[in-house]
Amino acid sequence: MPSRISLRQLEYFVAVCKVGSIATAAQTIPVSPSAISAAVAHMERELATQLFVRHPVQGLSLTPVGQQVQDQAQRMLDMSEQLYAVANDASATLGGALRIGCFVTLAPLVAPELCQGFARQNPHVRLTQTEDHQEGLLKKLRHAEIDIAITYDMGITGGDIAFEPLATLPPYAIVGAAHALAACGEVTLQELAGWAMVLLDLPVSGDYFLSLFQAAGLVPQIAATTTSQDVLRSLVANDIGYCLANVRPKALVALDGRALVPLALVGEHRALKLGLAWYKGHNMGKVMHAFCEHSRALIGEGQVPGMSFARSGEQP
Repeated sequence: MPSRISLRQLEYFVAVCKVGSIATAAQTIPVSPSAISAAVAHMERELATQLFVRHPVQGLSLTPVGQQVQDQAQRMLDMSEQLYAVANDASATLGGALRIGCFVTLAPLVAPELCQGFARQNPHVRLTQTEDHQEGLLKKLRHAEIDIAITYDMGITGGDIAFEPLATLPPYAIVGAAHALAACGEVTLQELAGWAMVLLDLPVSGDYFLSLFQAAGLVPQIAATTTSQDVLRSLVANDIGYCLANVRPKALVALDGRALVPLALVGEHRALKLGLAWYKGHNMGKVMHAFCEHSRALIGEGQVPGMSFARSGEQP
């Protein structure tokens, strides 16, 4: 007898289980909310049981039976992916799913060439990409919501996350063209501490930037905070304050067209390592191995897609 519940419907059901919302699940897959709603309703009819409790404001929560069905559904999806792994091992053609997470400020620079370039080279790979801050990426790795992350070595503790460094990104300062320090070329943390600062206040990232001052026994004068890289650059370009950064976009302008000026940060300061992270308990198949090799070929010291690097003797 053919299966009356498809793997696609199981995928939609598990996606809803993870986020507790049909609308949010539709954004992460992506597919229409009506398709996910129909899949869930179909499963409840076929199994003759209620899988979710519908809350008018808080979304969906699993019933006790729904929790058991989720466990079995996830196992079936994992087993189905193993079919691709077996076929990949016997074939030169890569196929199957690869879920990539990318640190939110890196994604606009790195992801188009790295992730979509890999997808173009391997058209049988079903690649999905999501962006998040560091805390969110590590959570997604541990919950098996993504297979691998392009991110930094920040906050990786507990020994369950593997990290392969590919490039070193030291911190530097950015000011607007009208800032008094714009013509200096380089600056110390001591000098910056006397000026207003705009902080990129993402989870883990904000702590990293503040730790640079703490290590020097300094306290920055924070004039504004934001979780958006674009907003950060616009605030700096409009002379609200300077900022610290590690990513080095090729375009030295904010979205409003105002100029930005990079300044080398004098002294020894903790650099961030850009690389690949994955959950150690995850079975790294042929597709994931291939993506790692692809990443190693494109990312190295002084070489990151979408970024510019100063040559020896030049300012950043």
